[in-house]
Amino acid sequence: MNEARGGTLGVAVIGTGRMGSDHVRRLDRVISGARVSAVIDVDGERAERIAGGVPGCTAYTDAAAAMDAGGVDAVLIASPGPAHEAALLDAFARDLPVLCEKPLTPGAESALRVMEAEVRLGHRRAQVGFMRRYDTEYVQLKALLDGGGLGRALMLHCRHRNVATPPGFTEAMMINDSVVHEVDATRWLLGQEITAVSVVKPAPSPAAPEGLSDPQLVLLETSGGALADVEVFVNCGFGYQVQCEAVGERGSARLGDAHGLYVNAAGRWGGAIAQDYVDRFREAYDRELQHWVDAARRGVTEGPSVWDGYAAAAVCEAGVRAQSSGARTEVVLPARPAMYT
Repeated sequence: MNEARGGTLGVAVIGTGRMGSDHVRRLDRVISGARVSAVIDVDGERAERIAGGVPGCTAYTDAAAAMDAGGVDAVLIASPGPAHEAALLDAFARDLPVLCEKPLTPGAESALRVMEAEVRLGHRRAQVGFMRRYDTEYVQLKALLDGGGLGRALMLHCRHRNVATPPGFTEAMMINDSVVHEVDATRWLLGQEITAVSVVKPAPSPAAPEGLSDPQLVLLETSGGALADVEVFVNCGFGYQVQCEAVGERGSARLGDAHGLYVNAAGRWGGAIAQDYVDRFREAYDRELQHWVDAARRGVTEGPSVWDGYAAAAVCEAGVRAQSSGARTEVVLPARPAMYT
């Protein structure tokens, strides 16, 4: 293990697409206590280009080779989901702290293998990138619910809207790439597991690409008897919106209304709507990475765990089955390992 406790953390970033390159920028220019020591991408030219903009950074096409190089104390995984399992296992084999962007892995079976490997280590090493847990409004709502300010939580009403989908976007991706965030937020806000998923589809929007039934309504049932409904509308056309209202026995609270600067001029009033997740959750990503770096420098791993990543994958698998069958689909989870309690 190369971890530099208390010193500057040398981070290898795997994947230099939009998310990975943004994390390289964040680690290089925003986060304290860390530096980007390596970038890894199967596209060697792109990796060289990204590395060239960061002093002391080396480009690789092989993740294991980068992890074995000097100066790598931690790993940030931002590659496509199918590549996550191998990178996580390589990091575990070297006992390196990891921040893995969601999904932990694309399916519950592979996520379970990752969890079993971490359990064999005997201590946590991976944090999963559910960045909403670091958003100011979500943190405030979590504190309100935990403090009993609304009484027992009965329902969550959630909205997840995107401007448009890229080519090749599928219905399953509506669950695995979008609703997965509401899955984790529901589990975290309520402190309950999700036990069943149902999906209902209205007539599709004319803006939906051919073959994509959009929007959809996803209903999540929890172990504590609460319900969470999620409107997922990935071709709404007007902006990126994430909203959540918690309804309790004694009141309700809502986040995501974007009460920023409102302008009154030329006979109109209004404000701006974020156009993508990078804009909406920029500060949450900053806090997430700073928290991870600070913990890794102390020799610990905190934040969303591999269990959280596994549970989300299991719920999403049930959601995709419910999406295609139209039937309520139960979620079956094994006993949570003691390491994650």
